[in-house]
Amino acid sequence: MAFDVDMIQRVYAGLGERVGAARQVVGRPLTLSEKILYSHLFAGPGTPATPTQAYERGKAYVDFAPDRVAMQDATAQMALLQFMQAGRAKVAVPSTVHCDHLIQAEVGADKDLDIAKSKNKEVYDFLASVSDKYGIGFWKPGAGIIHQVVIENYAFPGGMMIGTDSHTPNAGGLGMIAIGVGGADACDVMAGLAWELKMPKLIGVKLTGKLSGWASAKDVILRVAGILTVKGGTGCIVEYFGDGAESLSATGKGTICNMGAEIGATTSIFAYDERMGNYLRATSRADIADAAEAVKEHLRADDEVYADPATYYDQLIEIDLNTLEPHINGPFTPDLAWPLSNFAKAVKENGWPSTLEVGLIGSCTNSSYEDMTRSASIAAQAAAKNLKTKAEFTITPGSELVRFTAERDGILDTFEGIGGVVLANACGPCIGQWARHMDDPTRKNSIITSFNRNFAKRNDGNASTHAFVASPEIVTAFAIAGDLTFNPMTDTLTNENGEQVKLDEPQGIEQPVKGYAVDDAGYQAPAEDGSGVQVKVSPTSDRLQLLAPFAAWEGTDLAGLKLLIKAKGKCTTDHISMAGPWLKYRGHLDNISNNMLIGAVNYYNEKTNSVKNQLTGEYGEVPAVQRAYKAAGVGSVVVGDENYGEGSSREHAAMEPRFLGVRAILVRSFARIHETNLKKQGMLALTFANPADYDKVQEDDSIDILGLTTFAPGVPLTVRLNHADGSTDEFAVNHTYNEGQIEWFKAGAALNIIRQKQDA
Repeated sequence: MAFDVDMIQRVYAGLGERVGAARQVVGRPLTLSEKILYSHLFAGPGTPATPTQAYERGKAYVDFAPDRVAMQDATAQMALLQFMQAGRAKVAVPSTVHCDHLIQAEVGADKDLDIAKSKNKEVYDFLASVSDKYGIGFWKPGAGIIHQVVIENYAFPGGMMIGTDSHTPNAGGLGMIAIGVGGADACDVMAGLAWELKMPKLIGVKLTGKLSGWASAKDVILRVAGILTVKGGTGCIVEYFGDGAESLSATGKGTICNMGAEIGATTSIFAYDERMGNYLRATSRADIADAAEAVKEHLRADDEVYADPATYYDQLIEIDLNTLEPHINGPFTPDLAWPLSNFAKAVKENGWPSTLEVGLIGSCTNSSYEDMTRSASIAAQAAAKNLKTKAEFTITPGSELVRFTAERDGILDTFEGIGGVVLANACGPCIGQWARHMDDPTRKNSIITSFNRNFAKRNDGNASTHAFVASPEIVTAFAIAGDLTFNPMTDTLTNENGEQVKLDEPQGIEQPVKGYAVDDAGYQAPAEDGSGVQVKVSPTSDRLQLLAPFAAWEGTDLAGLKLLIKAKGKCTTDHISMAGPWLKYRGHLDNISNNMLIGAVNYYNEKTNSVKNQLTGEYGEVPAVQRAYKAAGVGSVVVGDENYGEGSSREHAAMEPRFLGVRAILVRSFARIHETNLKKQGMLALTFANPADYDKVQEDDSIDILGLTTFAPGVPLTVRLNHADGSTDEFAVNHTYNEGQIEWFKAGAALNIIRQKQDA
């Protein structure tokens, strides 16, 4: 039986009427994404409105009514600390918390989980109690990774969900518009307010043919990432269609949608089809499959769209699955795509370490039963052909449902039989929660994963680690070979008997023959009446801290701001607010602010965590210098390059500078989620009207931001750089604030407005 069946039935009950109305106001056939977006316009908490006007893609801001909210434990802390200030007795829409980020991988599943439960007890107690009080479903540590648990239990075709993790789009594998957001956005929706989003543009990806051999669904998104790059999907929904799309399993579709975050896409989605229905039935949701079948004409684009896609999408990409080759992406960026046949040459020409030290499979991206069986088929061959893994090999099941079923069916024994180590059902190494055993962390080395991200330091904190991304079966083959120049499609390996043997193509099982099974999935339902529940936050905790409201804008232009840092090159949310050991402070804004921008490269000295303190003339750590400015009552500005804030949805990357007194972030361009997070926290998110003006910023500049007293949508502001030699530079800077977002800035934060409305 599915969760929230009544809510899903309400969505479907009015779907046809709302889609029909949308088709009338838009005046043409609709894509799938448009059908779902227009059927989720906001009329009230969890209540969609009938469309009455068309919205221009890429320009119009629209208020939506998501059906549900999902939060992982690292970001849920700050989201729920904010929600506690909203004054509501219960969340307005179905919401869940998933404890998956705080479990560090070190030894193996059981011991690592026990350590996490002990070390993170106060955080888990807080999340359990706040969930209990406000009517939120709670998934305990060990239950699984948020996105796998969501696709198994909550995702449904035609729905809309927001989640406090950038890989929330994983649910697009079940035909859902699922979008990663910051905690402030989640707080809005849980408080019963509209969720605002600029109407996305649409990228259509037509898939033809059928995968075979070593090629997998993972290779589709690895190829798309190579085409679009890490920012090519910004402001867009990627909609997959075609006979090739229908040939993919629901979890394979989920893999593709999940990693759409790596191209900056707002989300990705597939139309409802038989494979989705099969997955819903296999995961005990036959009632949802039946309901979706009844409205399936509205869960796909109109026929005219499929007949002439170039007319209806802003960009069209075509991929023939018959000829798609396995890909390996990296290192250091997920969009550097190499076909398997060219990868060995790339390794040699670029001087990347060819010896593979660790292969890691699983994570939220590739941890389905199908993924496990395809990889296990390679592992079983290795055992049968007297091969042993040359590299370390780890396996991360996506959920307790997958783990329990895989154990029952002997899959985990197969992995362990070739030396694999099964880790806890958690994010682990994918997000830097990995106590890697390494003789010299500064040594150049290579790892390969089936994860989604591979930025420098992402997995193990080591800048010298070259991380590559591939499908689980390719990772498994490479772990056996221990050599990145190995091509499993063409090359042989020397076994323990000195014989040359070749690996056969992987074989997988889409759904378990005996069905899924689990003893305890790890779910805790909230109290029927949470009014008497006490939320557990110790006033002496160094991990949890109740929030105080940010101050409102003072009503004037900003003058005399200091340059904190001019970041050079890639500056992701991992650079701005690192994960790994810092995850333990995700509920304590003051403590976690000590990691603010410590990974960003300072343009002036090419160093990380070293910037000039203009008050003393000395260099210091970024957070310390900013705290000195705050103590002196001096505001500051952070300057950045292209696609600033790409990567994770973590709003700490926006809250930390706000908390420490940074007033504006001025960059060449923003990643979508980070720009929204900055706006929500009352920050100025500005872009150079002329990107070349980035070069005018000097290390000792005093900066003025002019035009705020007449701050208005579509009207640029002015930045004046007052250089140390007495000269000045003045230029226009752009913004994307609408009237409502300008009110967030004036009030000091969007949450301040929520509180004001609740108190009124």
